[in-house]
Amino acid sequence: MAPRKKKETEQKSKKPQSNAYIAGAGTVVESLVTETLKSNFMPYAMSVIISRAIPEIDGFKPSHRKLLYTMYNMGLLKGNTIKSANIVGRTMQLNPHGDAAIYETMVRLSEGNEALLHPYVKSKGSFGKAYSRDMQCAASRYTEAKLAPIAEELFVDIDKDTVDFVDNYDATMKEPVLFPVTFPSILVNANMGIAAGMASNICPFNLREVCETTIAYIKDNDINVADTLLAPDFPIGGELLYDRSEMEKIYETGRGSFKVRGTYEYDKSNNCIDIKSIPPTTTTEAIIEKVIDLVKAKKITEINDIRDETDLGGLQITIDLKRGVDAEKLMKKLFKMTPLQDSFSCNFNILIASSPMVLGVKDIISEWVAFRSECVRRRVYFKLEKAKGKLHLLKGMEKILLDIDKAIKIVRDTKEEKEVVPNLMIGFGIDETQAEYVAEIKLRHLNREYILKRLDEIENLQKEIEEMQSILDSKAKIKKIIVKELEEVIKKYGQDRKTQIVSAETEDTTNEPEVVDESPVTLFFTKDGYFKKITPLSLRMSGEQKLKEGDEITQVIESTNAHDLLFFTTNAQVYKSRVFDFVDGKASTLGDFVASKLEYDEGEQSLYMVHTRDYSGFMIFVFDNGRIAKVPLKSYETKTNRKKLIKAYCEKHKIHTILYFEKDCDLLLKSTNNRMLLVNTALIPAKATKDNGGIAVMTQKKGQRIFTAEPYVDEALENPHRYRTKNLPAAGALPQKGQATQTALDI
Repeated sequence: MAPRKKKETEQKSKKPQSNAYIAGAGTVVESLVTETLKSNFMPYAMSVIISRAIPEIDGFKPSHRKLLYTMYNMGLLKGNTIKSANIVGRTMQLNPHGDAAIYETMVRLSEGNEALLHPYVKSKGSFGKAYSRDMQCAASRYTEAKLAPIAEELFVDIDKDTVDFVDNYDATMKEPVLFPVTFPSILVNANMGIAAGMASNICPFNLREVCETTIAYIKDNDINVADTLLAPDFPIGGELLYDRSEMEKIYETGRGSFKVRGTYEYDKSNNCIDIKSIPPTTTTEAIIEKVIDLVKAKKITEINDIRDETDLGGLQITIDLKRGVDAEKLMKKLFKMTPLQDSFSCNFNILIASSPMVLGVKDIISEWVAFRSECVRRRVYFKLEKAKGKLHLLKGMEKILLDIDKAIKIVRDTKEEKEVVPNLMIGFGIDETQAEYVAEIKLRHLNREYILKRLDEIENLQKEIEEMQSILDSKAKIKKIIVKELEEVIKKYGQDRKTQIVSAETEDTTNEPEVVDESPVTLFFTKDGYFKKITPLSLRMSGEQKLKEGDEITQVIESTNAHDLLFFTTNAQVYKSRVFDFVDGKASTLGDFVASKLEYDEGEQSLYMVHTRDYSGFMIFVFDNGRIAKVPLKSYETKTNRKKLIKAYCEKHKIHTILYFEKDCDLLLKSTNNRMLLVNTALIPAKATKDNGGIAVMTQKKGQRIFTAEPYVDEALENPHRYRTKNLPAAGALPQKGQATQTALDI
């Protein structure tokens, strides 16, 4: 027993001793955050930008390129479709990111999904729909695919050194860096990607218009792109509200937005509207859900039923109308209130030589022409070198064929086979390559016909070489080749526009803004949420304001009919309206109950009203626990006429007081513990996030809370500096003897 105990003791002593001498263990290494980001995050961010999310000048991301090149190698340009699972599995040799991601890429490129104007994958089976959230694609083992005919334009002469090739991820295969595509596919098919710190959103254009614009640019670099490239064209159709100046801005800068809306037909016999197309930014389900919500909220009362009737014939949303409803007026309302009309934001961010750049359309075409010119040049150079090599062999053959008897004698007189080539080189003054080629000529070819054909071939090759060399020496000839290829693409694949162009100016005239009366009015707002707007004349002639029993006026504001109104509520929401939306009232009436007028949620009550014209100034939110949030009023400004904004202020803390100020001023806070604090609102940082929790201003012990919060009136306190502090939060100070104050205990 004793030796065993001794052995266990030795093992225990060795174990901690080995850990005690690990190099660098327990050492804290300090490093700058910027250095850590630069060494760790930046390489990852660049990888996402360059290798995943942003398309290149050929119009593809790496995932697209790997899939399509795999299908090309599988011979899927011709023949029948094969199972998608087979294609996905083979693509993993180039793209090791998983079969699900590869299949999703194939689905988006397929004609069945209807996401692209010119799909590159011909599909068989259920591939879902880009315009439907719920209509998903079938599993890859059920669907089939092959390359569409237009995909041939991606691989033209790819085997003639037109583009560079690199190793795949395990260096067992080669894959192209770019496709030598014969038309500017970057502008033809939509492409969207979100990288680290940047994004790309390229809208599709009509192939014929893109090719014609490119041809026009090649002939004259000073063209106005908008003359030939009319507007974006979406595979789902729709109507584009066209503004020439805005479209030219997008073409120039690569950034901007335009509006697209769905198209519809009115079926008079069934009294229903059939929506035939929708904007590319939404789905049929989103539109139907929004319409249902509007009907439930009684904001739309003209609809009996709405349903999705999409089938093999294409997209269709049917809306059953009530009797006597004007379909055109209803659609105008739906365009305003639902995603049936939406904005498409453009961001033409593409990779040029592995660098992301936001380019205008003309710049993109310029880069593509430069890229395609290099592809053509490399193709011609490849053919030229092949022709020169062949000519070199034929030149050697020419010398021998002109004296066949001498060649035969040299071969017959040579004792060893390995000496045939050297002897032919010496006898005719040719090099080893030529001699090897001649030595392999079959005996049956030593006739007059064969000799004459080879001599003619030499002459034709010389002409071809001269022509190819002249192409390499002339940029104009290279551009002529590109133009010819573009014309062939138009002839093969050109199609009419799917998206109709509607003048935005015409639409604006049908929806002219209302003329607002800017005459002065006085606004009254009460504690219970009643609102009155009274003109100066009526106010002078009126007596005491009539109020509901127990109610009182909390705000009286001199304003005009042109001002906006914001009503903050107990549900941390703000309802927006305009003064002229309310009718002129009288002192003898209770006024409008705002909760009913603006359709508050059930149980929601008004807390505070703000009137503004330019959304200047800021809001102050005082919470019971002594925290205060400061939010610029600009945060509540919206471009659309939305009536309700959620998360108007922080709901985590119980709200006590809401105030609006045009500029910074002193705020007097009183707590239930009798202390008072005088703080200037300039000390509170403004945050654009509406529901931010603010900062701690007046500290409160357990059971204490803010009692009052109001703007400070000069000389209201004898020694105001006594209640000020340089640092926040602060507890405040007790009032001096004789200083009038009121707390919750006095009530």
